[in-house]
Amino acid sequence: MNKTAVFWFGIIGSILFIIPSILGGLQFENYNHIQQFISEGFAIDTPYGTYLRFLGYIPSGILIAAFSFSAIQTLPKSNLAKIGLILFGVFYGIGNIIVAVFPCDSGCNKELIDPTISQIIHNTSGTLTYLIVPISLILIGLGIKKWKNGKSISLISFVCASIAILFSILLSGNPNGNYIGLFQRLIESSILFWLINFAFYLKNTTTLKNSYRNS
Repeated sequence: MNKTAVFWFGIIGSILFIIPSILGGLQFENYNHIQQFISEGFAIDTPYGTYLRFLGYIPSGILIAAFSFSAIQTLPKSNLAKIGLILFGVFYGIGNIIVAVFPCDSGCNKELIDPTISQIIHNTSGTLTYLIVPISLILIGLGIKKWKNGKSISLISFVCASIAILFSILLSGNPNGNYIGLFQRLIESSILFWLINFAFYLKNTTTLKNSYRNS
């Protein structure tokens, strides 16, 4: 796979997540990005939720999954990095598709009072995403540290994973708190920051296939 194509999969995939995350809140006069989940912007009964899901989040998930799986073909052989990228593609790329195909109930039903099947699938997928994706970043960071110019992107992987783990713990500790929206956005921001940096790393590092030293 051409590295430029892989690069754009990651960049456009990130943009298509960020834009609907912002636009979703504009549907409501009193929407609060600090206190409300991103998913509330494309919940079942939202005015433009269907458009946000099918024009934003689902294409984003497809491109991010394509980025992850294609990156494996352009990188030196590393079992840790390969496993990490597969996990990232499945739980962040395909995971975003799942939460968009199965949106949450109105207001995301935080108390889980008679939740629909869609809400249950949505919550399960989101929980798995926040559990597995930080681990995938750690695996990638361990696998790439000996690649050409790999130390900096390896450090970014560890830092972003640590931020995601910290705020995932805070989010799960009080899922009805006043800062759940902020915590979730910090988790997503750390993951997307890693993704964009990793995309640029792939694009700007030449002869990457020959740059690996056995670890």
